Amino acid sequence: METESEPYIRLATLRLLHQVVADLNTARSFADTVQTVADGVIAGLGYEFSAVNLVRPDGDLVVAAVGGDPGAEALMAGRVGSRDAWERRLSMGDRWGALHFVPYSEGWVLDDDDVPQWHTPGPAPSFPDGWHPMDRLFAPMYSGGGSGGELIGVISVDRPRNGRRPGAWGREALQMYAFHAATAIGNARLRANMQRALLRLEREQQALRASEESFRQAFEYAPSGMAIAEMGGDQHGRLLRANDALCRLLGRPASALRRSSFSDLVHREDIGTLLRTSAEGGRSELRLARRDGSYVWVSLRNSVVADAADGPRFLLTHVEDIEERKQNELQLAHRASHDSLTGLPNSAELRTRLGSRLCDNPRRPGASGQGASGHGASGRGESGFGESGFGADAAGAGGLSRGYDEFEGTGVFDEPGVFGGPGAFDRPGGSIPYEPHVHAIAPREDDDIDDGHKGLAVLFCDLDGFKSINDRFGHHAGDAVLIEVARRLAAGVREGDTVARLGGDEFVVLADGLGRADAKDLAVRLRNAITPPIRVDGRAVRVGGSFGIGWASCGMTAEEVLQSADQRMYIEKRSRAKDRRRAG
Repeated sequence: METESEPYIRLATLRLLHQVVADLNTARSFADTVQTVADGVIAGLGYEFSAVNLVRPDGDLVVAAVGGDPGAEALMAGRVGSRDAWERRLSMGDRWGALHFVPYSEGWVLDDDDVPQWHTPGPAPSFPDGWHPMDRLFAPMYSGGGSGGELIGVISVDRPRNGRRPGAWGREALQMYAFHAATAIGNARLRANMQRALLRLEREQQALRASEESFRQAFEYAPSGMAIAEMGGDQHGRLLRANDALCRLLGRPASALRRSSFSDLVHREDIGTLLRTSAEGGRSELRLARRDGSYVWVSLRNSVVADAADGPRFLLTHVEDIEERKQNELQLAHRASHDSLTGLPNSAELRTRLGSRLCDNPRRPGASGQGASGHGASGRGESGFGESGFGADAAGAGGLSRGYDEFEGTGVFDEPGVFGGPGAFDRPGGSIPYEPHVHAIAPREDDDIDDGHKGLAVLFCDLDGFKSINDRFGHHAGDAVLIEVARRLAAGVREGDTVARLGGDEFVVLADGLGRADAKDLAVRLRNAITPPIRVDGRAVRVGGSFGIGWASCGMTAEEVLQSADQRMYIEKRSRAKDRRRAG
C-alpha cells in the first residue's frame, strides 16, 4: 500500500483495488464470495492476514474465511466467537470512521476471551506509527452497507506489508471495501437462498409430477370405476374424467361420459340418494344405466378434493360394481318374504302388507274425509299391493288416522305446517298421534244398498279335493297342483293386487278398491280359473276352491281380518257341501 508521504497514489494500485471489488460480485457461490472478501484484503489493501467473521442465526460470529496464512486458516476456520466478546471488541480502542482499532496497549485484555485470533511473534515497532504484532483492526459490515443497518459480520486485518498503521487513505480504502463486501455478501446470501428455494421448488414440482403421474396411473388403471366431477355451480356433477373400468362397466366411451353427469345415468328412483351423496361427499348404493338400457347396481363413494389451496373443489368418485352382491341380497330378501314352492308372498309378507293398511282407529262408512277408501278411490286401488306394500297414495288421499270429522270446524287444518310441515306430528298438547293415513273401511253389508263405497277385500281360498291328490299321487303331484293353482290365481287378479300362499293349500288374495259385488265376482272368476283340469305326470287331476270374503277395516288387526275371511270360507265350504248332498 502506498504511504501518505508520497505525493500521489499509483494508478496500478487503484486498478488493483477496483479489480478486487469487481471480483466480489463475480463469485459463483456464497462460500466463494466470503473467501473472495478475505483474499481481496490481501490482494488489494496490502495486508498479510485477514479473517471474515459472519453473524450466525443465534447471534454469535463464526470464522467463515481466512486469507493470507494457511496455518491461521487451519486453526481458525469454522470456530465461533460469542456475540458478547465481539461487542466488547467493537466498543474498545479508537474509532477510525466505521473502523475499530484496538492498540496492543489495550488489547491484551482480549487475549483470553473466546474469539478466535491469530498473532505472529515479532519485535515492537521502532517508529511511532509502526504496526505492533498485537494491534487489532476491525472493519464491521452492515446490511445495506451503512453502519445504520444490522451487523452481518466483521473483517479482521493484521500485518500491513509496509509495517505501519494505515493512514487516512488506507483507512478510507478498508472502510469502502467493507461496504462493498457487505453488499456482495448480502447479494450472495440472497442468491443462495433463491437457489435453495428454486431447488426446493424444483424438488416439490418433481414430487408433484411424480404424484400426479402416480395418481393418473392409479386412476386410469384402477380395477374399479373412477370419475372426477365438478362440484358446485351450474355444472355440478358434470363428469370431467372417467377411467377405463367405468367405461367398461357402463358400456360407454369416455367421450360420451364427459358430456353427462351421474344424474343423467342414475335410475330415477335413486335420484334422491344421489343428491344426498354428492352434496358434500359420502357413500351410497344405487343403479346406473348401461348403454344397452339395463341397470347395474354400484357402490358410489365421493371424496371432496381441492385443486389448489384456494382453487376449485372437485368430487373424486369411486364406482364399485356390486351387482352380484345386490342380487344375492335381493334374492335373500325375496326368499324371506316369498313362498319357496310357488314364488308367491308368504304368510309373513301377507301380514306385513295387510297390517300396513290398518290403524287402531275404527271408521264408519260414509264419514267425512274417508279418503281413498271412499268415493275418491279408483277402481284399481291406486295404493296397490306391490312389493312396496300398501298406502302409496296416502298423502294425496287426504285421509288421517283420526277422522277429519273430529277436527272439522276446529281450525286445525288452517294452521300452517300442521300437516306435512316440520313438527307436524310432534306438536305439544294437541298433537296428532298418527301420520296421514288412508283408512280401510268395509262396504255396507246390505247388498241392496250400493253407496259406491269401495274397500279392501280379503279373499281366503282353501282348495277342495287337494288332500286326495296328495294321498293318491304323492307330494310331487301335490306340489305341481299348488304351483299351477298359484299361477292361475296370479293371472286372474289385477296388477297391484296381492296373491299369497298362507300355508298348505290355503291362499289369500288382497284386492283394494272393490265393492261387495265386485269381490263376489272376483271370487267366482278365481274359482272358475282353478276348476279346469291340471295335468300332472301325464294324468289330469282336478281341484276346486272355496272362497271366503272378508274386509279389512281400521280398528282390526291383520290376524283378525284373516280369521274373519277364514270363517266365511268355512261357512261357504259347509254350505256348498250341504248343497251337494241335497243334489245327491
